Amino acid sequence: MFAGQTWWIIGASEGLGRALAVLMLADGAKVVVSARSQAKLGEFAATNPNLQAVAMDVSDAASVAAGVAAVGPVDGVVYCVGLYDPMPAKDWQPGSAEAMAEGNYMGALRVLSHLMPGFVARNAGHIVLIGSLAGFRGLPGAIGYGSSKAALMHLGENLRVDLRGTGLRAQVANPGFIATRLTAKNSFKMPQLMTPETAAGHVLRLMRSGRFSTSFPAPFAWLFTLGRYLPLSWFQRLF
Repeated sequence: MFAGQTWWIIGASEGLGRALAVLMLADGAKVVVSARSQAKLGEFAATNPNLQAVAMDVSDAASVAAGVAAVGPVDGVVYCVGLYDPMPAKDWQPGSAEAMAEGNYMGALRVLSHLMPGFVARNAGHIVLIGSLAGFRGLPGAIGYGSSKAALMHLGENLRVDLRGTGLRAQVANPGFIATRLTAKNSFKMPQLMTPETAAGHVLRLMRSGRFSTSFPAPFAWLFTLGRYLPLSWFQRLF
């Protein structure tokens, strides 16, 4: 499916984004990877001639503009940025929620502001947003992270309805816990903790399908997808 295509994965210096890049390269795609860390990106890019590294800070408008110019036209983009710090409302840390919102949501808007006109002009383009199970409903200790992922997931729904009937498509993937340096910050037991490679397999299957979204891993994801229909007080008591 991806042979001969050029894909841009944003948030790919490690974790899910990097694992997804490896799978897409194996499927014949040319992949551009972006993140803030030039050192990690350069090391990764050296592993495959079809891999290009473009350092970019999604919270900085000038950096995004420069990144888009360096990358050039692409067939699709995966927005995989995931900034996370566990933070309950009673321990609000100034600047932390803002940073998560900038990375997880506002950065996607900045990137799409540049990419969408080209996609629309060509009537072709594939957008994949990486949400989170935490975006379905309010959870404890998720100030900043949960709401920013919820906004990103909502953006995906907006794109889906607006792009219906065109050559463009949008998808949303909502993973649970993935074993990364970010989830290592959690002090609680994380149900069905996945490797980045397992999570990337779920995302790739979504991208190959005609579905709009996927939430994984089951059965943990069912608690969130079905939990939307429970009274909020019941849902939050589960946690």
